[in-house]
Amino acid sequence: MEHNSSDDEEDHRNLIPQNDIRNNDLNRRREDEIRSVTTARATTNRANGGGRSPRSAFQIDETVSRSPNRWKISPNKLYVVAAVSLTLLIVFFFLFTDTRRLKLDSLSNRVKESELRALYLVRQQQLALVSLLNRTFNSSNAIGSSLAKQISLSKEIEDVLLSPHKTGNYSVSGPDSDIITGSYNFDICRKVDQKLLERKTIEWKPRADKFLFAICLSGQMSNHLICLEKHMFFAALLDRVLVIPSPKFDYQYDRVIDIDRINTCLGRNVVVSFDQFKEKDKKKSDARIDRFICYFSSPQPCYVDDEHIKKLKGLGVSIGGKLEAPWSEDIKKPSKRSFGEVKEKFECDDGVIAIGDVFYADMEQDWVMQPGGPIKHNCKTLIEPSRLISLTAQRFIQTFLGKNFVALHLRRHGFLKFCNAKSPSCFYPLPQAAECMTRIVEKANAPVIYLSTDAAESETGLLQSLVIVDGKVVPLVKRPPRNSAEKWDSLLYRHGIEDDSQVDAMLDKTICAMSSVFIGASGSTFTEDILRLRKDWGTSSTCDEYLCRGEEPNFIAEDE
Repeated sequence: MEHNSSDDEEDHRNLIPQNDIRNNDLNRRREDEIRSVTTARATTNRANGGGRSPRSAFQIDETVSRSPNRWKISPNKLYVVAAVSLTLLIVFFFLFTDTRRLKLDSLSNRVKESELRALYLVRQQQLALVSLLNRTFNSSNAIGSSLAKQISLSKEIEDVLLSPHKTGNYSVSGPDSDIITGSYNFDICRKVDQKLLERKTIEWKPRADKFLFAICLSGQMSNHLICLEKHMFFAALLDRVLVIPSPKFDYQYDRVIDIDRINTCLGRNVVVSFDQFKEKDKKKSDARIDRFICYFSSPQPCYVDDEHIKKLKGLGVSIGGKLEAPWSEDIKKPSKRSFGEVKEKFECDDGVIAIGDVFYADMEQDWVMQPGGPIKHNCKTLIEPSRLISLTAQRFIQTFLGKNFVALHLRRHGFLKFCNAKSPSCFYPLPQAAECMTRIVEKANAPVIYLSTDAAESETGLLQSLVIVDGKVVPLVKRPPRNSAEKWDSLLYRHGIEDDSQVDAMLDKTICAMSSVFIGASGSTFTEDILRLRKDWGTSSTCDEYLCRGEEPNFIAEDE
């Protein structure tokens, strides 16, 4: 039903006059009644002689006339009263609420001011600690570790103060944020700048018909790989192709390194396997070393004994002439030699030459030891683990370790006597070793340690119980026995190299070389080869060091 405004106006015209007429009639009847009563009372008073003043009648009249309207308030006035009351109530409510709000706002402002002041002080503390740490992080004592922990705590306090104010992708930035942002281990255990642009190299452009026969005999695989790398340098200086030894004479190198990759890195054929070398000389009845020019003259020429000469001949390799040395050189006291001296003494027109084991050679060490080695190439390094081993190491790290871990090479078997023959000794009691490890783990802020060791279970079990950081034992992880349910090592099984001890050793090296921080064993070539890989791969850390560097064992046994 529609509501018409004209109907309201008509109702208003009709209703209002009717109300006025009804009210006038009522007033007249009341006045008539009052007059009759007043007249009657006045007559009675006169008959009785009076005694009351005429005002009494007037007072009665006033009282009667007012009494019906004393508490009567018009509707308009009611609306006004209600509106005023409601307004006062609202004003009172808002005044009270505003007062509370003002008090809360004042308190909130003071809290914010305190938080900002606390943040400023925390930031100043962090800058001071970082500055102090940068002057002491190479210290071998616990100062660096303690400072690092305080920086971490300060950063945690800062995060707590900022947490109520963080929304969305909120981030804190400032002139000093690059110094402190993230975890403190960026400043302490940062990666080493290898300055590759300053690398000094030579080009290896061998003549296709000139060969250098590599011979590496001393020590185990790590020694042989270092020897092989030095042979490459000699081959580059003498413009010769390097012949990799036969696995019947030396280790099976193609199981642990990719020989063909070396040629790819240089863009030309610079190395050949023993079988490839024999294939080139297939027209001859046997392979031949035309001349032995010995780098070392003692303890025996070329550091090759009769047994190895027989092995070479057994492979069909004949040797022309005698083993001769152009100078006097002892492996126990090697002289520093320049590349000019080597070229002068070893250059010749013979097709195939050998210079013997050069592991101990001290020739242009500043070239040999630089990142990537002394030869110009397009890879990070020429001698590195095979692709299969590298992928297996990555899978192991993803399965057990994660990105941030410390790796420890703990050499124990046969090292007691070896180290005690040195001054100072490098064989540490396990409690002392644990203290040294703990300091480095605290610096690195790493949750786990990868352990590459030949130590007995009794030693590793004790060491595990002693490495404690912030009241928690830091797990020592070793590669577990083969388990078909685990797939991280499946590549090795698929290619049939899972039970090779040299593959296992190279896998350990690779895992260690990929760690955030590496702790090595002083005097171990296994450690030295890991350090070489870390340097070449760019994974070296400022926290890398030998176990208990700068300390002597707190107890040393007597000699036999």
